[in-house]
Amino acid sequence: MPASSSASSSTDSFAAFAEHVDYSLLSQLTPDPEATVNGHDHQVRQVRSGHYVPVTPTPLPAPQYVAHSNELFKELGLSDQLAEDDGFRRLFSGDISVSREPMLPYGWATGYALSIYGTEYDQQCPFGNGNGYGDGRAISIFEGLFQERRWEMQLKGGGPTPYCRGADGRAVLRSSVREFLAQEFMHALGVPSSRSLTLYVSHAETVRRPWYSDQSRSMDPDVLVENPAAITTRVAPSFLRVGQLELFARRTRNNSHPKALSELQMIVEHLIDRNYHAEIEPSLPFNEQVVELARLFRGRLTALVADWIRVGYCQGNFNSDNCAAGGFTLDYGPFGFCELFDPRFQPWTGGGMHFSFFNQPAAAGKNYQTFVSALKPLLQDHPEAMTRLESLEEGFKAAMQEALDSMWQRKLGLAEHSPELVGELLQLCVDSAADYTMVFRELSAIPEQVATLKRSFYRPSDHQIDQRWMNWLQRWRHQLERNSDLSETSRSMQLTNPAITWREWLIAPAYEQAAHGDYSLVHELQKVFAKPYESLPMELAARYDQLKPEEFFNAGGISHYSCSS
Repeated sequence: MPASSSASSSTDSFAAFAEHVDYSLLSQLTPDPEATVNGHDHQVRQVRSGHYVPVTPTPLPAPQYVAHSNELFKELGLSDQLAEDDGFRRLFSGDISVSREPMLPYGWATGYALSIYGTEYDQQCPFGNGNGYGDGRAISIFEGLFQERRWEMQLKGGGPTPYCRGADGRAVLRSSVREFLAQEFMHALGVPSSRSLTLYVSHAETVRRPWYSDQSRSMDPDVLVENPAAITTRVAPSFLRVGQLELFARRTRNNSHPKALSELQMIVEHLIDRNYHAEIEPSLPFNEQVVELARLFRGRLTALVADWIRVGYCQGNFNSDNCAAGGFTLDYGPFGFCELFDPRFQPWTGGGMHFSFFNQPAAAGKNYQTFVSALKPLLQDHPEAMTRLESLEEGFKAAMQEALDSMWQRKLGLAEHSPELVGELLQLCVDSAADYTMVFRELSAIPEQVATLKRSFYRPSDHQIDQRWMNWLQRWRHQLERNSDLSETSRSMQLTNPAITWREWLIAPAYEQAAHGDYSLVHELQKVFAKPYESLPMELAARYDQLKPEEFFNAGGISHYSCSS
């Protein structure tokens, strides 16, 4: 049950919540001219123009409260009791009929293009032309101002939209629990991310999906299982994606319709307004704003991916449509966190090595190329600005490397980056079968002996490995002692290297129990993930700070899984 709020001034009624509404996207951008006016638009069809389609979500029958983010509620100024208010619960479980003025009685879905590792695709579109790509099970239902900040609220699993390609538009409880917990965990880790507002489930509606049988070692799902339907609400300043800009740029290049270039400019202007307004001076000529946008996005994207590697996160499917144009983590489906260190770690069976753990910087570079390519039609009459834009693109690899170097420097507490020390350490981690999170946390205590590190190894070390570790520790400590106070360095490293990580084999029991109406583990994980840099109490550490048990290696649904099913 939601905890009581101590803030007497917080928004504590559905009517008061509705007053926060402010639809900048709907007021600044254009709807699909072929859309219905009431949002009853749920059949697969081509969307040829416009920035969004009005859509009404499909309500969950008999929705039940599972969880809400106390932290985000506090940031938004919402009372915790609001999570179980009847109107609030119905709205965020898909029943938009409860909307009240000034809210609208429909939400919206958006289209985008698809590029996989820089290669344009449209063959997965049911029409073979890209006009069917977009929010297949994501429907935004609210945009408003809270504590002087703008937030968009989007249902995941809210039923079909014109973009759902024949699917039901639902999300299962399993994937919803994962997304709800992961977003708040990433926020607590200090990694820019979409946020989790609420999670509701229906035990009156089940959804059939491919999944893994008990103790399965199959790479692909081997059974069809029924899982309760659920809706989680994710929150962000906007949900604009690189793939959205790419869609309008493709239409411009292809002369798809007379307003294509205008629509591209409008969505870029909207992106600046929603995600970069504090950094880009509105009085600048538009061509200058475009170049500045590219510069700022490059900085955010490189810092983001460096953060991913810092905390062990692998996105798994870093296509252009899964890359937020605001420079934060988006779309928690095929993600995972690296336990046994492997630069090639990839939890999603359909992802390929191009989206593996240590290849994410290169994948980010491909998405940045797509982003820049989408901006180029806006600068055709501004050759000097085009040159600077292309220079930013050419400099991406160097900027990415600079962000990575800075990250490794902080992880190891060094006064300056040492490629030799980092390279040798990573090779030692591979050769020792080290747990990525545990070994760096142990290093944060700046040990003198390799024995301290051995609790993070998945197999016994031999004399040769031990000696290599001792040589490395001595050289590393020598650098630290020359340039800093060791106790201060240790504290700084502990704020960089988390004490805990996401371990899929500990998450699975939470969503399995939730399917039977027991949400206690979901709530426990919320508390555990809320302060990831603090050492856990002994009782919780025994459960959450340990190596992955052998039986979970190569286990379907735990070591690997199929997309977000």
